[in-house]
Amino acid sequence: MKLFSPGDGEGFVAAFVNNLVQLLILAPLCTAVLGFSPALIYGRILPGVAISFLVGNGYYAWQALVLARREGRTDVCALPFGISTPAIFAHIFLVMLPAKQLAVAQGMADPERFAWHAGLVACFLGGVLEFSCAFFAARIRRVTPQAAMLATLAGVGLGFLGLAFLFQAFASPVTGLVTLILVFIVFFGRMKLRAGIPATVAVLVVGTALAWATGLAPVGGWHVRPLAQLHLYAPHLVLGDLGQAFAGGHIVAYLSVVIPIGLLGVLASLQNIESAAAAGDEYPVRSSLVVNGLATLAAACFGSPFPTSIYIGHPAWKKLGARAGYSVLNGLAVTAVCLTGTMAALTWLIPAEAGIAIILWIGVIITAQAFEVTPRRHLVAVVVGLFPGLAAWTMLMVKATLSAAGMGQAGGPVLGAPLVRTAHAAGAFIGGGFALEQGFLYSAMIWSAMTVCIVDRQWLRAAAWSGVGAALSLASLMHAYTLTGRDSVISFPLMDWLGGTWQAGQAPFPAGGAALGYALAAVLFLLVRFWAVPRADDELAG
Repeated sequence: MKLFSPGDGEGFVAAFVNNLVQLLILAPLCTAVLGFSPALIYGRILPGVAISFLVGNGYYAWQALVLARREGRTDVCALPFGISTPAIFAHIFLVMLPAKQLAVAQGMADPERFAWHAGLVACFLGGVLEFSCAFFAARIRRVTPQAAMLATLAGVGLGFLGLAFLFQAFASPVTGLVTLILVFIVFFGRMKLRAGIPATVAVLVVGTALAWATGLAPVGGWHVRPLAQLHLYAPHLVLGDLGQAFAGGHIVAYLSVVIPIGLLGVLASLQNIESAAAAGDEYPVRSSLVVNGLATLAAACFGSPFPTSIYIGHPAWKKLGARAGYSVLNGLAVTAVCLTGTMAALTWLIPAEAGIAIILWIGVIITAQAFEVTPRRHLVAVVVGLFPGLAAWTMLMVKATLSAAGMGQAGGPVLGAPLVRTAHAAGAFIGGGFALEQGFLYSAMIWSAMTVCIVDRQWLRAAAWSGVGAALSLASLMHAYTLTGRDSVISFPLMDWLGGTWQAGQAPFPAGGAALGYALAAVLFLLVRFWAVPRADDELAG
């Protein structure tokens, strides 16, 4: 098999547009949500993204050639690769945004740098986790119920990728609804556009045209100079910043996000490798996952706070005729966009609304997959696992609205214990929402796993999962929170020992009650066989 085949052209276009949509979402979110400067986005973050793309796409193209030569075939397709979509939103909204708000609340001199450092630590730790799990990923998958893993990811897909962009679509209905229906037609209706036009290209073109017609574009207005950032940005190692980031107390604070997202990324990549094997391309699992982890580590070392992942959809790329060359072209094209400042012009030309339907579709697919591949008896566990993710997204919207209304600003109301008590008296139990928000990826996995064990009457395993919940709560990695006046952040007193940012005067809400609740639930699971018996099948049917 040669490096480039006739089908690599169409495969490259589909892969590049998919990655471009992510970058069109990523760059505006870094600007609008995090307030990052162009110097940081175009000078550090995007060059780091470019390095990770070169590492991953280059290796997986070489891997495809090796497999083709070893088996004497010409139909081998490289594994698709890029930035992890769930991790983009997790790292922006659950890591860097809380860090930025905490830095602002404490009057730090450079909140932007503090938030970026938090993202670098999260990305680096995620890479370490991906690399380490490559050696025992199969074992992790065996002990963790499939419903628990998929439900946790589905909660992120339904909330942060689904509802968030559905709201944005209806806020601009002409562009949002038309592109959304177009995505549904081509993907859910399984329709192929004439003249071989890739569906993602058509969606982006239609969305951009409607955005310009309705005034959504140009983004930022005509006074913006879209070519101002157009010059070469050489990648730079940021090991000094990474060292400062680890010394800044970020490690413990964001383990509740890093570990579940990293673990889900590993298992998702593992499933995608298995999907490729089912399509006839059986790649070695360990080396594939190791390189995935190395690409994420490279991203962090060169300034990107966003982990990478082996993508879903290998069989689709293979059907397009893509082989190894599409992966090389994708890596080179994304690198060119990231190193030349072209993203500034693209984000001015193509508003996020033009491509959000594709991201929303990804969220729908992630959620639907949890119901499609989970055994029927475990579907209740999937539903249970969705609640923490939806709660986290809801609380994020509540806090964003309160902040926009002046919460935490000079002379304005303060997000603190009195407000929580007032809300509870009115029947709005936001304190429970804040508790569920912290470490929600853990709680989603634990509650879904416990539900699976309950359905299967595996009481000892259910007690073990409940014990994990008690331990994480006791360690303040789950359910504990501190109100800073304008935000709720994880409450971890030991962060002071690590040079962290927790302060005793910020009304911490410990998770001792939750830890006790989980511990008592574990005892309940251990004793259930002594005070209850299984129902008869006919009683269940009735």
